[in-house]
Amino acid sequence: MKNEVPVAIAFAAGMLMVVSLFVPHPYISGPAAVARSWAIIITAFAYVLGVANIARISINTVRKKSADWEYKTALLVALAGMVGVGIGRGIQTGSPFDWTYLNVYVPMQATMFSLLAFFIASAAYRAFRARSVEATLLLVTAAIVMLGRVPVGEQLWGRLPDFTEWIMEVPNMAAKRGIMIGAALGAISTGLKMILGLERSYLGGE
Repeated sequence: MKNEVPVAIAFAAGMLMVVSLFVPHPYISGPAAVARSWAIIITAFAYVLGVANIARISINTVRKKSADWEYKTALLVALAGMVGVGIGRGIQTGSPFDWTYLNVYVPMQATMFSLLAFFIASAAYRAFRARSVEATLLLVTAAIVMLGRVPVGEQLWGRLPDFTEWIMEVPNMAAKRGIMIGAALGAISTGLKMILGLERSYLGGE
């Protein structure tokens, strides 16, 4: 019974959302809008549970002084500080919460993203080795696109920027759309499997 009820709820909710996209009737769209509102509320509670779970795990790590417990301590201090400041002083513009976000969190986030440039450069170096026909094609195309994005490329050939735009808008866009279509079909098939009860991993790994 503990498995059948969640599957029945998932089937009813999923079919309601699917039917509401094709049948714009008030008897369908109304309950669908209410269900979407419930989903937003459940998502908000899921965020709260996620924060509570992170705090619980971090507290246990600090208490046992396991690996990286210093970082968990910093996480807990930052979490408690931001929550306390946000509740006590508000989150409006100019508040301590807003100042901390703009002057601490945003610079740290920018630093983390700047480090990705080195990983991207390393990955590009490994990927652009002309070991096969495909790798050679990737290398040549990447070189053309990079040259077409800088002024020196236009100095070498006046039509190189236009050729670069053609590469990005025709072959690249075709491959990108193919990947997006494949991802969409995968999401649709997974959703149908969950609605029909064929996929039950959300019940605990079945």
